[in-house]
Amino acid sequence: MVKKGKSYGYARVSTNRQFEDRQISALENLNVPLENIFVDKQSGKDFCRSQYRALLSRLRKKDVLYVKSIDRLGRNYREILEQWEYLTKKIGAHVAIIDMPLLDTRRGGDLMNNFISDVVLQILSFVAENERTNILLRQREGIVAAKARGVRFGRPPAKVPDNFYAVVAIWQAGFLTGTAAAKECLMAPSTFRYRAKKYLEQEAERKRELVREKIRSRKMTVVDKKTS
Repeated sequence: MVKKGKSYGYARVSTNRQFEDRQISALENLNVPLENIFVDKQSGKDFCRSQYRALLSRLRKKDVLYVKSIDRLGRNYREILEQWEYLTKKIGAHVAIIDMPLLDTRRGGDLMNNFISDVVLQILSFVAENERTNILLRQREGIVAAKARGVRFGRPPAKVPDNFYAVVAIWQAGFLTGTAAAKECLMAPSTFRYRAKKYLEQEAERKRELVREKIRSRKMTVVDKKTS
């Protein structure tokens, strides 16, 4: 009889003021034992996290690691790819991203599935790091000034599924049709396309505004130097 691996779960929030309840609930719905769920309350900028390290020490070949979304695993593009390689190749465990069924290493080993999974992983890893970068940029560059001028940007205010932004990135890259993307998000195709279009427009405006703020800042620096 082939020995079946154990199920593990990993959850992460960035600070002690945030709650991991939804992540834990999603893991419990997949029958992951509570004692096999590891939770870190720490930034995803790297993998120097105590509970993640404890998880690695427990994982064995053929075990399955469930994570709610790729950004809960981390927000550093290069390190996410390195850890994925370590988990699946070095340890020999399976990894399943709950919000993105395409990222489930149990899906089969044919070349096309592997190719799609690799591309999707790279896209989502990039999205996770890009989102962290965007958060930092929003804090550092021109947000107060932009709001004062009435500029509106950022994510749509109405609630969307947790996997919406990742699915939009994959859809935009051409790896999902609009209908398939809508199905992943449990949305009507017309609703998905409308919300995706609005989100992409807002992201484009936000990036343009950040560029304008940089240009204004440089001009002010030049003027200051001339007058000093």
